[in-house]
Amino acid sequence: MSEHSSPDQTAPETDDQTGGDADPTRFHRQPLSFVRRGDRLTHRRQRAWDELAPERILQVPREITDTSVAAHAVFDQEAVYGRRAPLVVEIGSGLGEAMAHRAAEVPDQDFLAVEVYTPGLADLLSKSDAAGATNVRAVQANAPEVLEHFLEPASVDELWVFFPDPWHKKRHHKRRLVSPGFVEKVARVLRPGATWRLATDWQEYAIQMREVIEADGRFENLHPGPLADDAQPDQGWAPRWEGRTLTSFERKAREAGRTPRDLTYRFSG
Repeated sequence: MSEHSSPDQTAPETDDQTGGDADPTRFHRQPLSFVRRGDRLTHRRQRAWDELAPERILQVPREITDTSVAAHAVFDQEAVYGRRAPLVVEIGSGLGEAMAHRAAEVPDQDFLAVEVYTPGLADLLSKSDAAGATNVRAVQANAPEVLEHFLEPASVDELWVFFPDPWHKKRHHKRRLVSPGFVEKVARVLRPGATWRLATDWQEYAIQMREVIEADGRFENLHPGPLADDAQPDQGWAPRWEGRTLTSFERKAREAGRTPRDLTYRFSG
């Protein structure tokens, strides 16, 4: 799950590595939805990274930034996992609790994490290994580029977006991940009948998610209800998904008085 960034971090790290005649603005025309944190690893995380990353962190061709995905990138699921199985993708896997837990529960599915934070990926590797979940892989990259360039069209059976950064200040809302452009990219990779699960602990962002996704017309809210800030607060939201393990982050959100909202959609294609 993606932990919220510090509200004082108002601009994402750009990681410019232009060189030559490359266009330095190409990857910065749209604001990024994340802030890069430090990539320094503890001894435990470094050990997990050294032992597991060569097999479980997928290498992708880059363009300009170290989190970009080149347009010619290819994801061969059968070659990566050694089988054909339903594919579950998590955007912003954070410290890896949700994916490691669920992947161990359903070993007959393939799991792919999309995350930019190196310590979080190291935690995912460590936790999934400890749980015996050998069906987990990850890509360290900007999520919209993964959806646009890396994943095949109509290849994903289930997509998760759990607790993305809310960018709660109004002037930062343009950085929010769930936007019309992002929904379009999600629609590209989902199979007809696929499930999209979301969760956020910010009510205003939850309402915006519903407005944006349901305006697309290809996503059926499996738990419909009034869409208004002053509507019945417990209508229109999915029950908390039992497949999402309770993390320390979600627990802290509840202790702070915020009520997590779940959304579940079916993609019509």
